[in-house]
Amino acid sequence: MSAAADRLNQTSDILSHSMKKTDTSMSIVTAENPYKVAVVGPGNWGTTIAKVVAENTKEKPELFQGRVDMWVFEEQIDGTPLTQIINTKHQNVKYLPNIDLPENLVANPDLISTTKDADVIVFNVPHQFLGRIVSQMKGQIKPDARAISCLKGFEVGPKGVQLLSDYVTQELGIQCGALSGANLAPEVAKEHWSETTVAYQVPDDFKGEGKDIDHRVLKQLFHRPYFHVNVIDDVAGISIAGALKNVVALGCGFVTGLGWGNNAAAAIQRVGLGEIIKFGRMFFPESKVETYYQESAGVADLITTCSGGRNVRVATEMAKTGKSGEQVEKDILNGQSAQGLITAKEVHQWLESSGHTEEYPLFEAVYQITYENVPMKELPSMIEELDLH
Repeated sequence: MSAAADRLNQTSDILSHSMKKTDTSMSIVTAENPYKVAVVGPGNWGTTIAKVVAENTKEKPELFQGRVDMWVFEEQIDGTPLTQIINTKHQNVKYLPNIDLPENLVANPDLISTTKDADVIVFNVPHQFLGRIVSQMKGQIKPDARAISCLKGFEVGPKGVQLLSDYVTQELGIQCGALSGANLAPEVAKEHWSETTVAYQVPDDFKGEGKDIDHRVLKQLFHRPYFHVNVIDDVAGISIAGALKNVVALGCGFVTGLGWGNNAAAAIQRVGLGEIIKFGRMFFPESKVETYYQESAGVADLITTCSGGRNVRVATEMAKTGKSGEQVEKDILNGQSAQGLITAKEVHQWLESSGHTEEYPLFEAVYQITYENVPMKELPSMIEELDLH
């Protein structure tokens, strides 16, 4: 049987796998003491998720405290603090302009006062800043708080590659899940219908229904009529897909900028999906292959991210101008980050130290083009020469 037929059969088996979902129905859920929610991060995605959360906390007083604090790194916008603008005009004019925010969403420039009393902390900052943020929070939050990471990337160190949700748990001692999906922030903010995936493993110290955060509570917190949520327990799977799709998107941006068209972009996505799944199996065997196919956080997110978004924009501009990724990021992203640039370097460092670079031709090609000045036109031959399919 050919390799292509093997892949087709494998895909068929996965898609025919039981579609049983965790019971996260939208029936009424109550809490003995309504949960306080805080959001860490004021970027366009952070503000969008804060909007979603604040809409739900306002509508569900039996489950959540209405006020949602959002930590905002203070900036001056035409001489006025950004937090003041958000709290008076109810818009984040810097990162999410022309989107009205709920009045119960309160911008707070103090990280500790934002998070110290929170039962649920939603992290949504560029992942290169996570270490600095959690170091300030140590010993300053509720010991039984729970967290959800919306970050995309990994923590790479001498001991290996680590999920950012696991890093939060390690550093703060609180259970942390993840949120990821086919979600371009401007579309969600405009309330255009989309789906997402929340992954959370209920911890051993779970205090019981109505007393602690579980899948049903998380569905109530994030689900909106325009933002449909599925809650699962595969934190590793959605985190891997969410991080690595940004590296694949850089490859799509390169071929787009070179004017090679949709066929080339599809080839990049094909190889990229295979490498994402291989990475998960190799380094995070607890991840579930079906997550990559069945969840919004998997192939759907890959397609969306490779069709638009910051990483494609940055890589396309790199191809057109010859500028570095870092320079293009500064030129066009208004202070925000293209996470694929950092993730490509982190993944390369880990693959190199573990001796697996040749098994990931696309990831390695994106790294070499971005950081070692390999010409973009070499991308097809780099994949072809090393492709193990």
